Formats: sequence, C-alpha cells, structure tokens
Amino acid sequence: MTQIAQNLQEVRAAIAAAAHRAGRDPGSVRLVAVSKTVDLERIRAAIDAGQDLFGENYLQEAGDKIAALGRQVNWHLVGHLQSNKARGAVELFDLIHAVDRGKLARALDAAAARLGQVQDVLIQVNQGGEATKSGVLPAAAPALLQEVARLPHLRVLGLMTMPPWFPDPEAARPFFRALRVLRDHLRGLTGLPLTELSMGMSGDFAVAVEEGATLVRVGTAIFGQRGTE
Repeated sequence: MTQIAQNLQEVRAAIAAAAHRAGRDPGSVRLVAVSKTVDLERIRAAIDAGQDLFGENYLQEAGDKIAALGRQVNWHLVGHLQSNKARGAVELFDLIHAVDRGKLARALDAAAARLGQVQDVLIQVNQGGEATKSGVLPAAAPALLQEVARLPHLRVLGLMTMPPWFPDPEAARPFFRALRVLRDHLRGLTGLPLTELSMGMSGDFAVAVEEGATLVRVGTAIFGQRGTE
C-alpha cells in the first residue's frame, strides 16, 4: 500500500467515525482530495486507491491536470474565482464551491448558457467575517442566494465556508454549526433543497462532519505538506 493510499484509508475511517458519532450515514459525506500543487504521480496514486473527487484552486493548473488525467474522476473548484475566468471554470469543473457575489454568478450563468449547460455551484459564506477571506457575509447570504437561484443556467446545491484557523479543531465547531443553521434557514426561505455543506479541511474535517458537512476538502492529510491548503 502506498503512503497516499494509507492516508486516504485513515481519512475515510475518520470521516466514517465522525459520521457515526453524529448518527449519520458515512455515505452522505464525500471526500474532496485537494490536489492543488500536487503532481500527477501522487494524484494517480490517489486515483488508484479509489479516490474519485479532486479539488483544485487555479484554472491553469487544473486544466493541465484534467488534460492529462481526463474525466475518469470529478473535479471541483474550491478556490476563489475571478469573474473574467468564468467560462474556463464552467468548462472544467463539475461543481464550483466559491460563488460569493452577484457579478461572478452572472458571469458563470452567461458562460454556462453559451455552452448549453447548467452549472452546479455553492454559495461561499464568510462565516467568520474575516477580511482576508472571500465569501458573502451571513446576513447578505439570503439576498445572494435568491439572486443566484433566479439565474437559469446555475443550480445552487448548498453552501461552503472556510472558518478561521484554530489549533484546536473544536474551536471551529460554532462556525460549522452556524453554516448548517443558515442553510436550514435558507431552505425554509427559498424552498431549495440545498443538500450540500462544503466545510472542513485537514485539521478539522471530523468536527465538520459531526456538524453536517457533506463535502470535506482535505489536502495535507492525504498528500502531505505542501503550500497552503
């Protein structure tokens, strides 16, 4: 067994244990292997170990990897996206996690319309209100969601957040819980299913699963230390 295969096994086991603690089906949580800056050899090792969903931050890097590896796996955009790169994102990614403003949503809608498809997206919420992070503030999320939901070539599947970093993952719990509460509120407000909650990274994904995450974005715990996750 390769080191990456072992790491994946351990992460999957931790996800399953967290789901069981919360009385959830482990199958309701999908692991996004964040592969930004990771070379093709290590990504192939993850694919060989059964990983079928990867997250990228940058269009050029993702485009090169998808060209090399093809569509045998699913690709999510988990990083900030500029509006002028909307078409490239729609061409490459199955799900875009970080829609945080109306301008970007309209650009993605127009790009998807030109390509004759409907693009799945998540609304990114800046749950911690940090100036250094993207995302709509929670108070403004209902208005943004309603705006995005009216766009015919976008389908909003749920919410995403990246809480402040804490050495103790338990400190992130209130932020994950707040996103779930916000999601439930928005469900009632809009009638949309909003089934997805993208939250949790290498240091705190187990807590995120306990609080309802359906997508956890894990890089370092799978691929080892490299850059920022």
